[in-house]
Amino acid sequence: MMKLWHLYLVRSRQGEIYTGISTDIGRRFAEHQAGRGSRYLAGRRPLVLELCIPIGERSLALRLERLVKRLSRSAKEDLIKGEIALADLQAMLSPVSKKRGHETAD
Repeated sequence: MMKLWHLYLVRSRQGEIYTGISTDIGRRFAEHQAGRGSRYLAGRRPLVLELCIPIGERSLALRLERLVKRLSRSAKEDLIKGEIALADLQAMLSPVSKKRGHETAD
């Protein structure tokens, strides 16, 4: 059975937004709260889980995580508010063939 991967956003005490992926959000957020989840969030508690989006397969979750990490703070806030949807993020992803240099000339 395939594990369901999730993309999540956590807000720190200072208002910073951390992006990650996991198959078990409850466990992963508890690790972050205990200071064991990531070095980045270790000294930034208390934390708030702002958003959790079920993605599906790991490869897509990794690609979306990389994309969200590159978004501006205001775009991340829009994602949290629901003004940017998962479909919008997926549309921003480059096709795999272009990433590998296999584009075809028109």
